[in-house]
Amino acid sequence: MKAYNPKDWFSLILNFHKSDAFRMLIPAMIGIAALSSLICYLDIELGLVKLRSTTVMHSLLGFVISLLLVFRTNTAYDRWWDGRKLWGELVNNSRNLMLKINAFVPEDKKEIRNNFRILITNYAFALKEHLRNGLKPEQLEEHPLLAIKDLKTIHHVPNKIALQMYIDSNELVKNNIISAEQLLILNEELRAFTNIAGGCERIKNTPIPYSYSSFIKRIIFIYILTLPFGLMNDLKWATVPIVLFVFYAFAGLELLAEEIEDPFGHEQNDLPTDNLANTIKKNLLEIVG
Repeated sequence: MKAYNPKDWFSLILNFHKSDAFRMLIPAMIGIAALSSLICYLDIELGLVKLRSTTVMHSLLGFVISLLLVFRTNTAYDRWWDGRKLWGELVNNSRNLMLKINAFVPEDKKEIRNNFRILITNYAFALKEHLRNGLKPEQLEEHPLLAIKDLKTIHHVPNKIALQMYIDSNELVKNNIISAEQLLILNEELRAFTNIAGGCERIKNTPIPYSYSSFIKRIIFIYILTLPFGLMNDLKWATVPIVLFVFYAFAGLELLAEEIEDPFGHEQNDLPTDNLANTIKKNLLEIVG
């Protein structure tokens, strides 16, 4: 996720990062400019274009497209924010579980505390990469009962790590290190890990319906192609930059919605899951001491 100062208007206006809508739309904008220029030339210079449209039609259609794009961007942002809340829960849940383990397990059992720290930290890093359809073994720490080499062959690594947390917690009761009542207290955090992963997978694996997304793109395309016919009679050559600006506004919003509706990738507008996983690691190291 790109860090920026929201109050610095000048840099925000002039800075075009690699995922900026303007850069991504340059090829299409060149095509739209060429088409608009051709239509204006045929009409203004040669008088060959007899087709005319009214600005009323495009005003009404533009209003409808605006409503569709508002709904589209709001839906995409809700998915982005839902993902951020889930990762916020993961940070808090990791801290709470580690704090309880530290409180319940005697000080002379530091190895047990550290093993739980490894599992919780590995879960955060594994979930981060699981949502990107991969695994980075170099980010994980070795656990005495769950080797990294074994995780490479597993499809759902977070589930395997969560299972090991349950196994280790149950062993604490069997070895009389914690009581059954204390295990019930730990169960809330243990269960939350899988709930958080499920929530993230719901966002990732349930995109906006294809028909809805394709309809918006199609209607924007038709609107922009016909817009010069509605403007050139009054605006002449000024039609070209105005059509470009309208296309940039509408298509840019659609591109932005596409980018943030899946917030777990590597794009600059995606969630900072790498930073959040590192935050969990640092926090747990401080708690264990």
